[in-house]
Amino acid sequence: MSEALALLRSSLPAGQPLHYGADTAFIPWAYQGALLAEFAHSRGLGAQDWLTPLGLTAGQLLSPRQLLGMLATLHREARDVGFVLGQLSLPGHYGLASQALQQAADLRQALHLLCTYAARLSPLLTPRLLHSRDELLLVWTPACGAPAPMQPLLVDMQMTAVTAMAQWLGGRPLPWRFSFNRTRPAELSQHAAHLGTDLQFGCQVDAMRLPMVEATVPWSSAARPSTVAVNALTQGADPQALWRGQLAALDDGLLSAIENPPTLDACARRFGISPATLKRQLAQLGTHYQAQLDQVRAQAALYLMTLHGQRVESVARTLGFHDKSNFRRSFRRWTGMTPGMV
Repeated sequence: MSEALALLRSSLPAGQPLHYGADTAFIPWAYQGALLAEFAHSRGLGAQDWLTPLGLTAGQLLSPRQLLGMLATLHREARDVGFVLGQLSLPGHYGLASQALQQAADLRQALHLLCTYAARLSPLLTPRLLHSRDELLLVWTPACGAPAPMQPLLVDMQMTAVTAMAQWLGGRPLPWRFSFNRTRPAELSQHAAHLGTDLQFGCQVDAMRLPMVEATVPWSSAARPSTVAVNALTQGADPQALWRGQLAALDDGLLSAIENPPTLDACARRFGISPATLKRQLAQLGTHYQAQLDQVRAQAALYLMTLHGQRVESVARTLGFHDKSNFRRSFRRWTGMTPGMV
């Protein structure tokens, strides 16, 4: 196994964590629900205006689908909801996971914690931390599905959350570079205000890039970093924090054997369900097995070529292609580009 591929697999969670689906009610109201309610109140919205029509009541456990519904309703009332909530989201008030973020020694450690405990810190989008010796890449993908119109809102919110957290805990703005898997919007004032101006649209991934040297500067706020929260999480104080969204768990399985990825039937066995059930569940999440496999392969290829400078022939072999021409055709199908355009 190449060093680059080993680094790619280092982003995978240890073992095989339990996963949650779009309708799994596991998100305490006091976490994301209370944050959204506070925003609604600040905009003069009472529960009867936005919460009651959704059939929800303050205090209940929320599923990802219900949380998405709350965000969608607020977005119709306030177009800046993603950026404003992002400013307030991290480290957040999500129990031990938030405490662990605040106790991190530097940004690289904080991002590792964010990815490890994403079920608590980012239940709708799953971050994956990739890196080379010189640069790190934080890629965002759906945890368990989201309607296409909601994806930009979620990406903007989580990118803003990480940017704001890094500046607050690190005490200074950082030279992030942002890539968006969408067309350039007509209005960019909110992006410029909350993220900066190094924005690239029409990309194949939603990602944030930063020089590694910036991510390893010790945080002044962590002059005496603590491991109390991390130790408690490691000992199982909040087991749900380690859960993975169903799509994230599927991607983990595909990435773990990217040279010879498991079939749909093998993935279904991993989840303990029948292939037909997995097909149905993926369809309900707006995707299918081949789409997820293509996404994982495309991300792996882009990572190997852009962060590690690997040649097309090497990447093709790593992804299990014996003919580089077949790889070039597949890469164009995955991304709309030829490898030479990367």
